[in-house]
Amino acid sequence: MRILFLNPVGVLGGAERALLDLLACLRQLDPALSLHLLAGTEGPLLQEARALGVDARLLPLPERLSALGDSGLRERAPRALWGLARGLAPAPGLLAGYLRQLRREVRALRPHLIHSNGIKTHLLSPATVGLSTPCVWHIHDFIGERPLVRRALQALRPLATAAIANSRAVGLDAREVLGQVPVHVVYNGVDAERFAPGPGEGVRLDGLAGLSAAPEGTLRIGLVATYARWKGQEVFLQAAAELLREHPILPVRFYLVGAPLYRTPDSQFSEEELRGRVQQLGLSGHVGLVPFQQEPAAIYRALDIFVHASTRREPFGLTIAEAMACGRPAIISRASGAAEQLTDGEDALTLPSGDVEALKEALRTLVEDAGLRERLGQAARRTAVARFSRERYAREILAVYQGLLRAEGTP
Repeated sequence: MRILFLNPVGVLGGAERALLDLLACLRQLDPALSLHLLAGTEGPLLQEARALGVDARLLPLPERLSALGDSGLRERAPRALWGLARGLAPAPGLLAGYLRQLRREVRALRPHLIHSNGIKTHLLSPATVGLSTPCVWHIHDFIGERPLVRRALQALRPLATAAIANSRAVGLDAREVLGQVPVHVVYNGVDAERFAPGPGEGVRLDGLAGLSAAPEGTLRIGLVATYARWKGQEVFLQAAAELLREHPILPVRFYLVGAPLYRTPDSQFSEEELRGRVQQLGLSGHVGLVPFQQEPAAIYRALDIFVHASTRREPFGLTIAEAMACGRPAIISRASGAAEQLTDGEDALTLPSGDVEALKEALRTLVEDAGLRERLGQAARRTAVARFSRERYAREILAVYQGLLRAEGTP
């Protein structure tokens, strides 16, 4: 079976890390699979895929197309609307040229199946018209909340043979947009051997954040996410400020781990913005910014408490599964896809999205109760191994492929 994966970018966001886990496990499940990847920008995704034995190549997406996005239109922000309008002006010509290039690549490879791993590559599906190749759209976002994307995918849905959604909530949303396209819910998986409990290097974390070593007994609390504005950095910082105002002698230090990874600047914080916000809230010396880490397992182990604070629905939240697999006690937004598989108070503490007061109280509870931290951490590890393993993830996706090809009559 020849499978062609399409990904808009080469950076390692959550969808890309999930893709790498899938590629690795497909190799283990069936070494005879012929796996190919085209990415729209350079980045570590290509290098890591090649290391797995995947034929991974760059098909450069024009900068103007790569930077185009409508995520800011969820809130109908005038600045986002104006930015999108400017970006759309040269898009038709650029898109036509790129579609021709992609079509040549697909015809040369003659894959049995195409797996599109991002919205921008779903939008490139016209490149497959007339090639009789089943195309699977992997849905990692609430496409119904994105006005232009929703309309575009509704128009293109006859080109999708099936879709895979990374949570039940995403699946329900996708079915409303995609109509008769079959949608399979497959929760993301993580490598539970790579992401596993172990000794934490707190002093190294301090160094990465540009801070002096924290005093003995300091609890390190961290949010690990790209700098997308909805990932909750502002909520996290406000909760930290309120906690320290009310309990100024608590032995805690806070960390923001991440970077503005994508080429849609209006929808992301800059590092300068976040540093300015830390200063405005009086948190200088109490908060450190850690750059994006390609190998994040050591970061999770260095944290005593992991926080997920997205301010709107999170399609899945791969960092949740990774941190839990490392045995970290976690405070997470219950509007995340991963939370569909969790029980509040048993394997994590779950909160309403964007609730600063609730996050502050949950932080205080965990900081003051070492026994609860220990129990939640152990339960988190068990849950991650049972429900978020990448082996289960790859088996379920391979079953989708095989079902589609049987239906197409492919031997």
